[in-house]
Amino acid sequence: MKTYALIDGLRQEYNRYTPEDRKVWTILFERQLKQLQGVADNNYLEGLEKIGFSAGSIPNFRIVNQRLKELTGWEIVVVPGIIDQRNFFEMLSERKFPSSAWLRSMEELDYLSEPDMFHDAFGHMPLLTNKTFCDFFHRIGVIGMNYENSPKHIEMLGRVYWFTIEFGLIQGADRLKIYGAGILSSIGETQFSLGDVPIRLPFDVKEIMNTDFDNTKIQEKYFVIESFDQLLAAVPEMEEHLASV
Repeated sequence: MKTYALIDGLRQEYNRYTPEDRKVWTILFERQLKQLQGVADNNYLEGLEKIGFSAGSIPNFRIVNQRLKELTGWEIVVVPGIIDQRNFFEMLSERKFPSSAWLRSMEELDYLSEPDMFHDAFGHMPLLTNKTFCDFFHRIGVIGMNYENSPKHIEMLGRVYWFTIEFGLIQGADRLKIYGAGILSSIGETQFSLGDVPIRLPFDVKEIMNTDFDNTKIQEKYFVIESFDQLLAAVPEMEEHLASV
């Protein structure tokens, strides 16, 4: 039996979005897309087009799911907010992405204490159109379920998720670019991550698993990958290292 059965009945009430919700989406979309020109990974920008997002329309998850099913077999599942790790990894292991359906207010455009739909949709969903990225995402879920009763292993796996899926950078052909959802959906993180202040290190699974982070402030350290193939190829090393501790 699925442990997330209690949230299976949730859905996006699309017709209940208010004029303020639509205004918030438009402002954030236009502002962030402008910031991302030339600095977002091409796979993300292509995914944004494939998934059909635009400034003028809040994403309809029913339509999003139809597109994702055709492209990668993934599905968006509405959740009430931040869910526990066991539910989260179980969903990923079944190729389901948990997403909020609520949008921040006009007074919260620049900062939220927890992810809203703009972060989940604009930040995460475009790359759910990329098969290699999705395969890596799925493997994180599978590994998480293997260690669901081990807080130490879950913490280490959570660090991999944080420094890749949420706050990953990628070396493009001409310059450093962004693929992590936490950066893509944040004007502050976008500007800061590519500046002169933060520490940027080559992707290394073992080092990442032993690197703490603070989710209450702008990141001070980022790990840089060469490609999504590199992420997927690192899965066996991830599994081996987790098995050894």
